[in-house]
Amino acid sequence: MATTNPDRASHFPAIEKKHGLPMSYWHDQMKLIKDLKYPEQIAFLRENHGFSQAHANALVLFSRGNTTSKRFNTLEDFLTPHDAVKQKTIKAIFKALKTKFPKGEIVIAWNQPMLKVDGEYVFGLSVAKNHITIAPWGEGVIDKFLPKLKDYEVNKKTIKVPVDWKVDTKLLVDMATASVKATKK
Repeated sequence: MATTNPDRASHFPAIEKKHGLPMSYWHDQMKLIKDLKYPEQIAFLRENHGFSQAHANALVLFSRGNTTSKRFNTLEDFLTPHDAVKQKTIKAIFKALKTKFPKGEIVIAWNQPMLKVDGEYVFGLSVAKNHITIAPWGEGVIDKFLPKLKDYEVNKKTIKVPVDWKVDTKLLVDMATASVKATKK
């Protein structure tokens, strides 16, 4: 069962239970292969010890000093590594959404900013080098807006917009409203 705790060590009890050995043994194993590359360490644990990808990843990254999967706590934390153009666009996106849904909450989930309304995720985004990916949640929401999205690259659940996008507030609000309705079904 997947853990929702971002601390990599939260996997350790399950690793001990499944493999019948204490974590001190596994930490010693990691010391033996410390000079291998990440994929080789993962393969070692998976192929030689039957680790799942999640458990192997948790142990390898923990042994490399990365003790948590959580990178950001707030929208401001998320914005910090991005340039001014991306920051401006992201802020404009969430400003438009928060204006429509003032009781909505901007949270960080999966290390990405998301808008939750009435406890349900309704909108999220991620940032790449050359675009911002926006994601209205809810079955059929993107399909409903396809005619208005012809100028963008549309995937099954996401839409790529330019990093310097002149935010289409009406489109965002309409998609988020449709997402809210979809989550209430």
